[in-house]
Amino acid sequence: MNKSLVIFGTGDIAQIAHFYFSTDSTYDVVAFTVNAEYLTEKTFCDLPVIAFEEIKRHYAPEQFDIFVALSYSKLNAVRKEKYLAAKALGYQIASFISSHATVLNEGRIGENCFIFEDNTIQPFVTIGNNVTLWSGNHIGHHSIIKDHCFIASHVVVSGGVEIGEQCFIGVNATLRDHIKIGEKCVIGAGALLLADAEPNGVYIGAATERSKVPSTRLRGI
Repeated sequence: MNKSLVIFGTGDIAQIAHFYFSTDSTYDVVAFTVNAEYLTEKTFCDLPVIAFEEIKRHYAPEQFDIFVALSYSKLNAVRKEKYLAAKALGYQIASFISSHATVLNEGRIGENCFIFEDNTIQPFVTIGNNVTLWSGNHIGHHSIIKDHCFIASHVVVSGGVEIGEQCFIGVNATLRDHIKIGEKCVIGAGALLLADAEPNGVYIGAATERSKVPSTRLRGI
């Protein structure tokens, strides 16, 4: 028998979570929840939306699990806050791990993780609680991703890397082996890190500039 799940959130990520849990998990999504101040609609994805302040009255922790489907807003602090709030109410916190991901780390993956298709998680990796791995990342052997991180698509985390809590790592970033990323770092799209990163650091890759030659003057295209 499938377990019953309530999803926190009514945005794009909540809609995506509903799709993945409904098509590739042992959960049945039965409702959504948000804080009362953000309750602007009674239904979402054709399911009821309940104020989080009243969630226990409608969906008891003994019978329903919760998944917090929020983005990296405020360096993952909002998702962290709601994850801890749901735990404080006594709920079991679900994780989603795509059946189309390659997961070789013997299940060392925490709660409220959202691991999309085409991720490769090598042996001896440890992934903490409340971590999002969007599609197509490589997480190298013996690496550690601590709680409340968000890793966008096609990131290469080489072997033995340690990523501190509440980090954001953008698309196509590359982290060389055996470096440490301090907590609350932002690693921008396409960035290349070859050494340790101090906490609260921002690392932005160089953007491609527009050529002085307009496209109408290119030959062969």
